[in-house]
Amino acid sequence: MADLIFCEPTELYNILNQVSKLSRLAEPNYLCLLDVRSKRQYDESHVITALRVKKRDHQYLIPESVDLECVRYCIVYDSNTSSLELSVRRWQDEEEEEEEEEEGKEKDKEEDTELLPGPAVEFGQILIHFTRQPVYVLRGGYECFSGMYHFFRTQKIIWMPQELDAFQPYPIEILPGKVFLGKISQACNAKMHKDLKIKAHVNISLETTPYFVGNADKLLHVKVEDTPDSILFPFLRHICHFMELHLRLGSVILVFSTRGISRSAAAVVAFLMHYNEETLKRSWAHVKKCKTNMRPNRALVAQLLEWERVLHGEYLTDISEPIY
Repeated sequence: MADLIFCEPTELYNILNQVSKLSRLAEPNYLCLLDVRSKRQYDESHVITALRVKKRDHQYLIPESVDLECVRYCIVYDSNTSSLELSVRRWQDEEEEEEEEEEGKEKDKEEDTELLPGPAVEFGQILIHFTRQPVYVLRGGYECFSGMYHFFRTQKIIWMPQELDAFQPYPIEILPGKVFLGKISQACNAKMHKDLKIKAHVNISLETTPYFVGNADKLLHVKVEDTPDSILFPFLRHICHFMELHLRLGSVILVFSTRGISRSAAAVVAFLMHYNEETLKRSWAHVKKCKTNMRPNRALVAQLLEWERVLHGEYLTDISEPIY
């Protein structure tokens, strides 16, 4: 039997924005996102790709269109669950009330309350018997997630495969609401800038973008080629100080390179090592969890190890072991 654990809003955001060659949302067994709110709430808006969970005779129905045993991420959300423990809840749920209204039935509404798990937790406890991977409950539910990422709200119910193939992922969130990691096309996307409130760029590529041109206070352009012997180490201190200053100013920072998986990922790892006073291994693990396809080349890994020695006075991470 699988575990039932919380998923933070930033985790769901990053799961929605993972890529291989295309968005991973196009993979049939990648994500099963389930909405256990009422039909009225779901129809008003829900998180992109979410399926509404239906009930029959007071029992949740398992979606037949999904092979839960093979799904990598199974995430359930309701309106605002913030605990996996019991909570006070009305006996008669909103979905039943709505269905009665639609059918024109006149019934007395129960006002009794009792201690019950939230709807997402209740359904999650059922799902763990059908999955191999953990079942996640979205902390704060739809209200919290949609408040943070309003641009992922939709009324669209059916997604065609070609629509998922064409989905444009957003930059990955490294520090919630503060630091994002992306690629050049995202750095040139006006809508993404507006949605994420990007106020500063760290560009680690030879390409340029139309943003912050000539404004050294908001743009740090480190011109490093994407080659097996790229040299980033001499710029790490400047990158870290630039990013730290903008965090103090409350600016949202986008760090990017051409594809967003090597040079910019290495820069973000270096920054976390500096900002959190962490080892290379720990900072690497954090970035890897956020962006699963990050892969700085071996030359950059060696330079990050040297950066670890500068920060901590000694080498603490064994890069001969696979840290990918």
